[in-house]
Amino acid sequence: MTHSSPRKSLSEVHASVDATNRKGIRKLFAFMGPAYLVSVGYMDPGNWATDIAGGSQFGYTLIWVLLMSNLMALLLQSLSARLGVVRQLDLAQASRIEYRPAINYSLWFMAEIAIAACDLAEVLGMAIGLQLLFDLPLVWGVSLTVLDTLIILVLQSYGMRKMEAFIIALVVIIGGAFFVEMILAKPDMSELLVGFIPSLPNDTALYIAIGIIGATVMPHNLYLHSSLVQTRRIDSSTDRGIWSAIKYNFIDSAIALNAAFFVNAAILVLAASTFFRAGMFEVAEIQDAHKLLAPLLGTELAPLLFGIALVAAGQSSTITGTLAGQIVMEGYLNLRIAPWLRRLITRLIAIIPAYLVIIIYGERETGALLVLSQVVLSLQLGFAVIPLIHFTSDKSKMGIFIVKALGSNSRVGNCFDHCWIECSIGDSGSNRMAKRVR
Repeated sequence: MTHSSPRKSLSEVHASVDATNRKGIRKLFAFMGPAYLVSVGYMDPGNWATDIAGGSQFGYTLIWVLLMSNLMALLLQSLSARLGVVRQLDLAQASRIEYRPAINYSLWFMAEIAIAACDLAEVLGMAIGLQLLFDLPLVWGVSLTVLDTLIILVLQSYGMRKMEAFIIALVVIIGGAFFVEMILAKPDMSELLVGFIPSLPNDTALYIAIGIIGATVMPHNLYLHSSLVQTRRIDSSTDRGIWSAIKYNFIDSAIALNAAFFVNAAILVLAASTFFRAGMFEVAEIQDAHKLLAPLLGTELAPLLFGIALVAAGQSSTITGTLAGQIVMEGYLNLRIAPWLRRLITRLIAIIPAYLVIIIYGERETGALLVLSQVVLSLQLGFAVIPLIHFTSDKSKMGIFIVKALGSNSRVGNCFDHCWIECSIGDSGSNRMAKRVR
């Protein structure tokens, strides 16, 4: 393990997919993939916990939170993709280059907290899914998630497109399972439409809404997307080539995130149309939801599809979460570690807390801890969003690809400029930070 000169983000697969000299559908197909890897983070087991809790307690009331969170996610992911395309840096690398060490290490620490919270939800969710399908103890299921590191190595050895195909296949399984569940549940469409009108009945609804936001707009996805878009080889020598890459990545994000919105909405609607309708307002555990689906919907197919979708969600999100951990560690600390060791360390960071949760609190507390993990993610979001907006609104770095609404001539742009300049002037050393920002 050594500190070294900066290298390309996810160097093993950097620019490995040729997106040049293609037109029409073939060009769109070449760019499709990164956003689907990002989208699985928006339908991970942490989302399931918040959606089930929201649907069972408040019916369709909180579906508007999902919609607003999805629109926010689309905006932030498009900014993340733009940063990666234009500057060929991921968010962690850009932070290391732009900020002083004190700020840089603080942001790295916050990013690791976010990834640990996210991984805890993914590992627990995967273990719960295996328990529901195969009656496997949670501790054994958590242990099996170590194998995710091997799956990533195998998939990457076959190339980025194979990994993307594997993840998309899992997304299709999740979406297909919940499409059937929606048909079986027969939701009340008039009440469903009313749920898009913003309202928060009480403080508990606010807590769950914060969890939904944290589960939907996830900090680690901003690091992940800014790196994954660099797996495409584009014509970066011309402005037209860069604008084209930005456009196609936005289309990719819009399609993938709308698919994630459908899955999240389907989980909440399923909980509302079964548990809330039956007066079961306290169903917050994934295990309870699985057990009650058969008697409420009158078919054993419902819990089977539920369990299969949960395993698919856990498997896909643990893979992308591990990739995000690698990006954060390499980007902020500029460390070179053997790929298998890098991913094993990232996975162990999640497995150890999962073991402690099961041993200390027991299996029945996993639902509440899943919701709590998403609230923690929501609180960490600002530490990734603020640098992202700062970088994409910096005209000296982004040039004509600056996000104009946030540019240096706007109030937001000036706010960030003055904020960082004042911080640097307060440093007894010099104006180094001010010079970098300007």
